[in-house]
Amino acid sequence: MSNSGKPIIVVSKCLGFEPCRYNGGMEPNSFIEILGDYVDFIKVCPEQGCGLPTPRDSLKIIENDDGYNVVQNKTNMIFTKELKEFTSKFLSELGEVDGFILKSKSPTCGIKDAKIYPKIEKCCFTKKGNGVFSDEVIKKYPNLLVESEGRLTNYKIRERFLTNLYILSDFREVKKSNSFEVLREFHLKNSMLFISYSQKYSKLLDELIYNYNGDDFLTLIKEYENTLNVLLSRTPRYTSNINVCLRAIEQFREQLSDEEVKFIWSTIDKYRNGIVPFSVLQYLIKGYIIRFDIENLKDQTFFHPYPDGLIQVTDSGKSIH
Repeated sequence: MSNSGKPIIVVSKCLGFEPCRYNGGMEPNSFIEILGDYVDFIKVCPEQGCGLPTPRDSLKIIENDDGYNVVQNKTNMIFTKELKEFTSKFLSELGEVDGFILKSKSPTCGIKDAKIYPKIEKCCFTKKGNGVFSDEVIKKYPNLLVESEGRLTNYKIRERFLTNLYILSDFREVKKSNSFEVLREFHLKNSMLFISYSQKYSKLLDELIYNYNGDDFLTLIKEYENTLNVLLSRTPRYTSNINVCLRAIEQFREQLSDEEVKFIWSTIDKYRNGIVPFSVLQYLIKGYIIRFDIENLKDQTFFHPYPDGLIQVTDSGKSIH
């Protein structure tokens, strides 16, 4: 477990850390390289972990009446038991983490894109699903985002992953503090961000904070965590982001020139139409917050949910919304 206060991510070892792929190679990833300055990584290779050498014959998932088996292509040897045992041991010893980045298309680590075959004999795959390891991760950590490096090339997926990552990392520190004041501060600085996820659940979080009478903090923190997890399971819509931005703009609208108002509306329209990412609108409004010294907005994580160094506007080509 990390003591640095940074988010903790479990990451596939082959993504630039060690040449442990079946062919003896690795696949460095530019985003993960940058991320390394801001998080603590726990590295894993399930295939190495269950005793397979590097390099090795590749594996594939075979669907059967009892579920699935993981079979080595050339030898037809079955490694399902070994992989399940490693996965169970690894996850039982893991401790607190904030997210996962696993290797795409892998029979052990793939997220929705691992090829699944109907039989051992040579044939075409019939569907795609989760890898053996990643499937157990998703079951054990339903409240964490489990992503692949491939999916994180999409701007919107990456933005949500990082936002959730830092919320959950901060909340871990809140739980350690065992302090209502620390929880209250966490809630206040995230209040606008929570509204962008869900007005319904942000109001429920408000009620938990404002109705607390000083008794039984452990019950409060548990109820807060459960509600927070439901809230974070939502994906903020661009319309919600715009509505929260408009709330903020109202606090300094009277101090803007007509030209500035026109430019802000133009930027909002570009975001609405998927021409610019949300970070452009965030930066614009954050500039006015600093300029007009709007104290109650300065610490709102809605405008800086994660470190600026992690902002990358590059995208895989899919729609920003």
